Amino acid sequence: MIRARPADGLDAAQAASKQPMSQSGCPWTTRPRLKKKPARHDLDPPALPLPPNPANSRISASGALPDWWHHLLQSPAKQAELAALALAPWSPATGNPPTVPDKRFAAPEWQAPPWRWLAQSFLHQEQWWFHATTGVPGVAPRHEALVSFAAKQWLNMMAPSNFWLTNPVVQQQTLREGGANLVRGAALAVEDACRSALNLPPAGAENFQPGRDVAITPGQVVLRNDLIELIQYTPTTGTVHAEPILMVPAWIMKYYVLDLTPSRSMVKHLVDQGFTVFAISWKNPDATDRDLGMADYLDLGVRAALHAIRRIVPKARIHGVGYCLGGTLLAMAAAALARDRDDSLQTLTLLAAQTDFSEPGELSLFIDPEQVARLETLMSQRGYLDKQQMSAAFQMLRSNELIWWYRLHTQLLGERLPLNDLMAWNADGTRLPLRMHSEYLRGLFLHNELARGTWRVDGTPINLRDVAVPVFNVGTRQDHVAPWRSVFKLHSLTDAEQTFVLTTGGHNVGIVNPPGTNVSSHQLKVWHPGDPRPDPEDWLQSAPTSPGSWWTPWDQWLARHSSRKRPPPAMGAPEAGLPPLSAAPGHFVFTR
Repeated sequence: MIRARPADGLDAAQAASKQPMSQSGCPWTTRPRLKKKPARHDLDPPALPLPPNPANSRISASGALPDWWHHLLQSPAKQAELAALALAPWSPATGNPPTVPDKRFAAPEWQAPPWRWLAQSFLHQEQWWFHATTGVPGVAPRHEALVSFAAKQWLNMMAPSNFWLTNPVVQQQTLREGGANLVRGAALAVEDACRSALNLPPAGAENFQPGRDVAITPGQVVLRNDLIELIQYTPTTGTVHAEPILMVPAWIMKYYVLDLTPSRSMVKHLVDQGFTVFAISWKNPDATDRDLGMADYLDLGVRAALHAIRRIVPKARIHGVGYCLGGTLLAMAAAALARDRDDSLQTLTLLAAQTDFSEPGELSLFIDPEQVARLETLMSQRGYLDKQQMSAAFQMLRSNELIWWYRLHTQLLGERLPLNDLMAWNADGTRLPLRMHSEYLRGLFLHNELARGTWRVDGTPINLRDVAVPVFNVGTRQDHVAPWRSVFKLHSLTDAEQTFVLTTGGHNVGIVNPPGTNVSSHQLKVWHPGDPRPDPEDWLQSAPTSPGSWWTPWDQWLARHSSRKRPPPAMGAPEAGLPPLSAAPGHFVFTR
């Protein structure tokens, strides 16, 4: 077994001693690494033939446009439908208001002619292109999705709100300021370009520094290994629920999305509700970590954390909480624990986490065998996927908000949009090791091995059907990363009691949704073993809607599945080799 390596910024004496960072005796605190380790898909080919799935198509994306165009020309009915839609009568004086309010044209200046007509004409074109690129008979589903996505991106870029000549708000601002807004915009554009080239955070991020402005819930790092720091948070109540909580965030971003400013910190909220909370802070990997795989994230991450918590809180079962990719990993761990008859978990909470990747949404447009192979070649040069490459893909999913709306305000109106804690966190990205990312894309997105029961842990397949602990599963309505209907598929993969919640907001805002701070609502319904498996559309119609944050019913659910109150446990367990190592938020969170 190798010794854990000291992280940047650790005490020099500790680093010089070359001693393990943890002396817990935990079998998962370190893991031997191979110098050269073949990718998982070369070691463990899927045991079953791949199911028919558009995301598994090996047809090159370059064939999407010819496929769509050929079949459109061969469909007179579709042509007639588009002709009728193009010639549909609409009055320039009144226009056809969009079915969903569009903030690009919400300003009063857009309501006067000719700007109102211009906006309505553009929205009419958007509707036409949506119909033109969808529902064309004979087009391969993946090709249809690619063409529709490309058309949407083109239209987002060409919207009249993006240009000085066709935006009345910008024109009036320019007249009022004598062009000063455009001068400021040019300066801001240069500053943004420089920050991007130098890999610096966006302007305003300096107001949200971890340990000072965000991630300030008091606690101690009680375990550190090659991949994680485990943080135990200081109790704020005289007694606590007997079962502690382990939070497993995604390692695509820093952990403190769950511990933002105090008013929006899920960690602080749970501590104040009388829970003992532990959270994993993942290392930001570099080129030396290229061979870290999904097994390492399971062993050095979830398993090591569970082992440490059961030493600090002996005999206690644990509420597992996983967010995004961390939730997918936690679901794997839960299935492995159930297979091995390990009762470490009391409940399982999954936050915007997919377990079935057969319909992963628009993100799948960036993932097919050909694109994954190209990405692997690119990653092999550095040993990791850079955060900027990943950020670009996510920006494309919401280009209106993250690209063009930002450009309008910055470059044309000459004003900085205020940065909040969630936006600053979102800019604090991480890298992904080559091996892990390849295994994740091939094993989950392409082969869907977790849902099919062919994903292996310790050499043996795991099956989510083995999970028996109660599940609280959260999806968000506007999620572009983990669409709620994809998250909902867990109903078909496990026989455990499942409480499914659908909340307003997107992948991040829908989860970071504390009580009393946002105008929000949620739908909630419980599925019991033996009930018919629910259909997502039927569920959507039948699940009652409640105002407010989903955190409130979750608090009640956690308390209902906890056994009793007890005095808070000690911070760490020095006698078990788990002494407090440093104050939260630890060291890993500062590695850029």
